[in-house]
Amino acid sequence: MQYETLTLEVSAQIATVTLNRPDVRNAFNETMIAEITSAFTSLNTRGDVRAVVLAANGKAFCAGADLNWMKKMAGYSDDENRADAMLLANMLAAIYRCNKPVIARVNGDAYAGGMGLISACDIVVAVESARFCLSEARLGLIPATIAPYVIRALGEQASRRYFTTAEQFDCTTALRLGLVCEAVSADQLDPTVQQIAGTLCANGPQAVRACKQLVQDIAGRELDEALIEDTAARIARTRAGAEGREGVASFLEKRTPSWRD
Repeated sequence: MQYETLTLEVSAQIATVTLNRPDVRNAFNETMIAEITSAFTSLNTRGDVRAVVLAANGKAFCAGADLNWMKKMAGYSDDENRADAMLLANMLAAIYRCNKPVIARVNGDAYAGGMGLISACDIVVAVESARFCLSEARLGLIPATIAPYVIRALGEQASRRYFTTAEQFDCTTALRLGLVCEAVSADQLDPTVQQIAGTLCANGPQAVRACKQLVQDIAGRELDEALIEDTAARIARTRAGAEGREGVASFLEKRTPSWRD
């Protein structure tokens, strides 16, 4: 499929989705929202993909919403605004629910909705010069659709601060808060992303998918009997599955598992 606002490439089991509106700092409009949703939905069905990288061209990762798109929204009715907001919410959900692990390759600043994009990813690698900002309150708006992902990534207390103050913060702070997993120099961005992606591809693909789902299903749940039984059932199913049996057998027999062939 040909895209107007992004590119999608697959190489060595790694898919790279690259935001490609550098002239507007990769700000998203209705076209980009639809195309990101489509790209990530399509990747769910690709057996030749084991990891996804979300990248961006230009100096910024994503500046949030496109100004011309926001001007258009100013004239929307309540129903039109709700429908438009749901498209944005569905885009973020498509990234978060992608059945492959998603690495955000953050080459520059991420503001507003750009923070939502990276927060929906599983692993975030950013250049040390990147800056972050939840700027919505400056415009009299709220970061509502991105909130479920940003609060998970930043934590409740930090979200209270940065949602309400709309302060900019640097990569060192993002790393301390847990939004960013790795902060690297610009020349180490691609090698670091590729190293992590390669590690993901070396693991059992079904296990990696199940691990991602495990975290999403269990985070925040009460540690009760139902949760204990759930986790026991999950590992029992995994042990009995073909990939689990192959993984254990290859380890005991000191050979390479079949998924690395």
